Amino acid sequence: MLPWLPVAFGFGIVGYFAADREPAWWASLPLAIGALVVAYLTRRRAIAFPVAIALAAMGAGFAAATLQTLRVAHPILQHPVSSALLAGFLEVREERERSDRIVVRVERFEAPGTTSVPQRVRVAVRKGAPAVGSFVEFKAHLSPPLQPLRPGGYEFARDMYFQRIGASGYALGTIKVKSPSVTQGFWLRYASIIDGLREAIDKRIRAVTSGDNGSIASALITGKRDAISTPVNDAMYVSSLAHVLSISGYHMAVVAGIVFFFIRAGLALVPALASRHPIKKWAAIGAIIAAAFYLLLSGAEVATQRSFIMIAIVLVGVVLDRPALTFRTLAVAAIVVLLLAPQAVVHPSFQMSFAATLALIAAYQHGLPWHPDRDSSLGRRVALLGVREFSGLLLASLVAGLATTPYAAFHFHRLAPYGVLANLLAMPVISVLVMPMGILGVVTMPFGFDAVFWRLMGDGIDWMIWVPCGCPD
Repeated sequence: MLPWLPVAFGFGIVGYFAADREPAWWASLPLAIGALVVAYLTRRRAIAFPVAIALAAMGAGFAAATLQTLRVAHPILQHPVSSALLAGFLEVREERERSDRIVVRVERFEAPGTTSVPQRVRVAVRKGAPAVGSFVEFKAHLSPPLQPLRPGGYEFARDMYFQRIGASGYALGTIKVKSPSVTQGFWLRYASIIDGLREAIDKRIRAVTSGDNGSIASALITGKRDAISTPVNDAMYVSSLAHVLSISGYHMAVVAGIVFFFIRAGLALVPALASRHPIKKWAAIGAIIAAAFYLLLSGAEVATQRSFIMIAIVLVGVVLDRPALTFRTLAVAAIVVLLLAPQAVVHPSFQMSFAATLALIAAYQHGLPWHPDRDSSLGRRVALLGVREFSGLLLASLVAGLATTPYAAFHFHRLAPYGVLANLLAMPVISVLVMPMGILGVVTMPFGFDAVFWRLMGDGIDWMIWVPCGCPD
């Protein structure tokens, strides 16, 4: 019954978002605690206990969403402001095709007739925005968070609210970098270090591989995917290859798997270590560290968090000599993500990521039972393995595509009828060439031998771009 817990927990969060007005935390929290007490008291009853557990999980989800909203509560701009003077720390910088977009934590706000001063604002600026952590001052045209473009459409305001962004707009004139009057704080210093690392890797990649090749290579390594040109970006979405640009379970699994393999293979070359020490556990620990670094480097989006949690559970199981149950692993990952960010349950990234993973796990456990016989000839065994791998890739593309199609149709109003074919043509090259070369490029970058790997990665991306649009960079 464990895999049903996050389902009930998610239903509780959905119930919160469906409420007509904001629920009171002092009512939702006792409700969840009371439901947990009832579940504990009925733990010996065969029918009452599962029902009580489901209700308790729903109450806990409802309370978690209520408390999360209370935790992130902040002022929101109530009316447009034609010219506001802003000063504060630059927390996020996103590079786009024609401009940049920044998020500023407001320390000073001057605008006539404005009583609700937002804590954070997001504005579009000219190319070449200052670095994360800079204290900036500029004038901007600001508006309240954007409402849905159609009834029942995507809630931009809700997404911005949980990011503590109270206004958006565009900068007027130049942005001045000033000396801060207050200290940065730990999280801003951390963000500055991570952004500096991402920027250094991004610049190095684009110095070797230019155009969309460099933008896609940087997106796969650093998560900075906003600079990809519009035609290529649209072609990726239409062909159902856009999931490759968003760092998720596939990328995390490749990184952790390659690191695990190389560490274990390298240690196995030393007989004294291989025969006396648990090198498999050492490799698992090294893979966890590599996956955690990739999580931080890529921006830690919902799909990346989910995949890291799942892979970490599997690798911790290797360290503890415990097998990892796949459905339970997915359930634990979902619960952890929803506890950290309950609002993720209504986000397309969460829905599509978990839907695809759930479908793939089900297909893996119940599909492709065909294995070559142990006593078959080597040639037949190799042939069978090749057919099996091809069939597995085809099945994975079909299952993941079908699982995410309803969500893509609902959120983005588009279908990808050629998604299976596009994934079948592109994914082998991405798995065998693009991602391994990217990992080797990051590893060898401090030593100055990374250029050849970025070029090889770019060659693979040429094929990746050609598949959906026939226009390699």
